Amino acid sequence: MEIGFVTDEISPDVKEAIKIGTSWGITKYELRVIGKNRIPDIDGEKVKEVKKLIGEFGIQITALSPGTFKGTLQQKEIIEQEITEVLPKTFELANQFNSKMVIVFGFMRSKEDHADDEEQVIDLFGRVAESAQQHGLVIAVENEPGFWCDSGANTARILAAVNSPALRANWDPGNSVGTDEPPFPDGYTALKDWIANIHVKDTIKGALIECVPVGEGIVDWPGQIQAIMQDRPTEHITIETHCLPLIEKSKQNLKVVRDLMAAAK
Repeated sequence: MEIGFVTDEISPDVKEAIKIGTSWGITKYELRVIGKNRIPDIDGEKVKEVKKLIGEFGIQITALSPGTFKGTLQQKEIIEQEITEVLPKTFELANQFNSKMVIVFGFMRSKEDHADDEEQVIDLFGRVAESAQQHGLVIAVENEPGFWCDSGANTARILAAVNSPALRANWDPGNSVGTDEPPFPDGYTALKDWIANIHVKDTIKGALIECVPVGEGIVDWPGQIQAIMQDRPTEHITIETHCLPLIEKSKQNLKVVRDLMAAAK
C-alpha cells in the first residue's frame, strides 16, 4: 500500500510540491489546484511543466479533481456546463498525464429537493460514467456532508443504481463526519466494494468546518487503515492535509500514516 498526496496540500506551486514530496519518498500525486487555477483551467505551459515533472521525477498522477458537481440540482445550467465543458477538458488532461481517474462530488442538497430527485442524481452520474468510459477513465465520486453523496451508505446506494464500471467512490472518512453514520466502520463497510480512491484527513467538528492533523480528530484512522491494508480496495491512499502550515502538517501526517500502516501489518 503506497501513500500519495494532493499536490496543493504541500504547495500550490506544483514543481515545489513534487520536489518536496519526492524527497519524502512520495511518487503518487493527485492534481487539484496548480498556482491559482483549479484543474482543468491551466494553460499550455503548465501542462508542459506537469508532463516534464512526470518524466523528471518518475511520478504518477493518480487522479485529477476539477471540483465539479458541488452545486445543487436546481443549478441546471452549471451542471450542464460541467458535463459538456469542464469534464471533457479534464478527461483530455487526464489522458495527457496518463491518469485514469477523475474525482467529482455528489451534488449539494437544498431545501427544494424531494426524495425522488435521487433519480436525477442517478441519471446525471449515468451520463458522466458513459462519457468517462468512452475515454478509458473512471469517475470517483467524493462523499461530502450536505450532499446527496454524503455518507458511505448513501453514496453506495447511488453508485449501485448507476451500476457502471466507470463510476466508483472516492472515500473520504473525514468528509463523513457530520453525517448519520460513523465513518469507520459503518461508512467504510457500506461503501468498500465501490472504493477506487481514498483521501486521508481528520477533523473534530467536520471537514468543512476545520481539519486537524491525522490522529488528532475523531476519525478512527488506526481501524480504518488496518481495514484498508486488509481489504486492499485501492493500491494507495492520498493525504489531503487541509490544515496549516501545509508543509509542516503534511510531513506530520505522512509520519502518522506511515506509522499506522506499519502497525497494521
